[in-house]
Amino acid sequence: MIEIIDKTNCCGCNACGDICPKKAIAFETDREGFWYPVIDKALCVNCGLCNKVCPIENIGSLKHNDLEESVCYAAEHKNIEVVFDSTSGGLFSALADSMYSLNGYVGGAIFNPDFSVKHYISNKKEDLAALRSSKYLQSNLEGFYRQVKILCDNGEKVLVCGTPCQMVALRAFLNKDYENLIIIDFICRGINSPNVWRKYLDSFEERYGSPVVYAKAKSKEYGWRNLTQKVILANSKSYYETGSESLYTKGYLQTNAYCRPSCYICRFKGFPRISDITLADFWGIERFNKEPEKDLGTSLVMINSRKGLRYFESAKKRINCISMPFSSILKGNPALIKPIDPPKVNRDEFFEYLEHHTFSEIAERYAGFTINCKKSAQREIVQRLYRYYRLNGCNIFLLLKTMYINHEIGTGIFSICRKAGIIPTNHSLIAISKKAKIEINGIVSIGDKKFRHSTWETRLLVEQNAKLVIESDCKFGYGSDIEVFENAELHIGGRSRGVSSVPGSNCNTTIICAQNISIGNDVMIGRNVTIRDNNGNHYINLPGYKNSRPVIIGDKVWLCEGCVIMPGVKIGDGAIVGAGSVVFSNVPAYTLVSGNPAKIVEQNILWKY
Repeated sequence: MIEIIDKTNCCGCNACGDICPKKAIAFETDREGFWYPVIDKALCVNCGLCNKVCPIENIGSLKHNDLEESVCYAAEHKNIEVVFDSTSGGLFSALADSMYSLNGYVGGAIFNPDFSVKHYISNKKEDLAALRSSKYLQSNLEGFYRQVKILCDNGEKVLVCGTPCQMVALRAFLNKDYENLIIIDFICRGINSPNVWRKYLDSFEERYGSPVVYAKAKSKEYGWRNLTQKVILANSKSYYETGSESLYTKGYLQTNAYCRPSCYICRFKGFPRISDITLADFWGIERFNKEPEKDLGTSLVMINSRKGLRYFESAKKRINCISMPFSSILKGNPALIKPIDPPKVNRDEFFEYLEHHTFSEIAERYAGFTINCKKSAQREIVQRLYRYYRLNGCNIFLLLKTMYINHEIGTGIFSICRKAGIIPTNHSLIAISKKAKIEINGIVSIGDKKFRHSTWETRLLVEQNAKLVIESDCKFGYGSDIEVFENAELHIGGRSRGVSSVPGSNCNTTIICAQNISIGNDVMIGRNVTIRDNNGNHYINLPGYKNSRPVIIGDKVWLCEGCVIMPGVKIGDGAIVGAGSVVFSNVPAYTLVSGNPAKIVEQNILWKY
């Protein structure tokens, strides 16, 4: 009979419930959101089957395989759409497609409507989108083991993927190896609390007034390495939080506060692997592969069995892969052999506080889940000083000019050491009226250039009663002309922290603002782009004609080289305006437009920042 006295002795695999012939085992969820078996002693007949399938109790006898050393590859799917939608290089999708081509079944973790997670299996290829990508929290497998066994016994071809402990439990449950079954696990750092996850999602509704309808970890739209959490709300607005912004990710990686108790002494690390194939992110691939880094994700593939080798061959036509030495996989994936470190905060206190408070409140209580805040602040100052030096070197005149301009606009003469201020470069002309309103919340470089000694002039004009708002670090490339006329307002949004690219204009960009131009967060502007909300006081005898009309550019928009954005245009979030396009009418979100006049070429576009 299974009795859980110490929670570290239960990984929540649900296998004991599936094996029980009397249905005497139910699962109760604790305040952390993790479930544990509870025995109805009136129904239990002490058959001992629950003990026989427990992965923790039987890991010693189950931990074996028929290859002495795993065969390793770095790999990515040939289809870039699959890579974009995957956690790393899209290898699970390639392996699943091979199984679908055999009319087989594929099983793995999917989100429920409430964003809890369960295991699901089917032979429908359209289910792959839901199965793809890691969910990073505990998955419920009640009934799943029985389904897999029935399919295998009936001769169906089956591929399943889960955490190492879940897949060890599956081995124990089946009690024999099936030639028609491929078992995949992944390198697991630790399984997160469903309650913490739910509180985190609720925080979006608290902040933005709309519930979450879509969630994806490690969205590629800001690059694989930024560990970006993407959510879409019921109001159709998308939000992105990089690993350095997301309090959920920071809490997971920095405090180790909310993994399952068994994860801290995980018994399923090291070798041999019990699965046929192990998947993971190939962190550190750049040390071995000299091809240009796309930052879209590379998969580590470990083939652990002869059956896995044969099956992997069938998937190779869908992937690009290179053989890697076994020694190459350890440095970037310490979770392969080492359990997660103990929590850096009081875990009991953490979950007690979480019961009665919002996620935002608990993040604030634990200082934003930030470790070594002082060192981080010092690093930011050094980075800002380096950015200044890269732009202006040791030019004393430009240093004095910088101090004077920032004194005049109210950010302070030592602004380059702080989080807000303007850095004028050589050959930049800045004319800001004393009656203008300036709000700058980042370091703004005027005339940012790759060629320090270039004489290409850059201009910034802000006339009286005009308003210029810049939400974060920003750059105006050399040759740019930014003019904000009397009583007009130019608003430039922020950027995601951790993203290396600084939003702003490329070289020779023109922004002419006579009424209102609003540029959203993380907007990328190519060379020779023009944005204007006015026709320069030229009037046409057309009904309803206005000389100036506001321009609104949404978040994460890409304006390609030489495009022109005309007065009155609204560009939706995530849109791309093709090179040389002239935009006279509104552009829907997540569309690619091109031409003169610009027309929709593609819809449902995603792009990497």
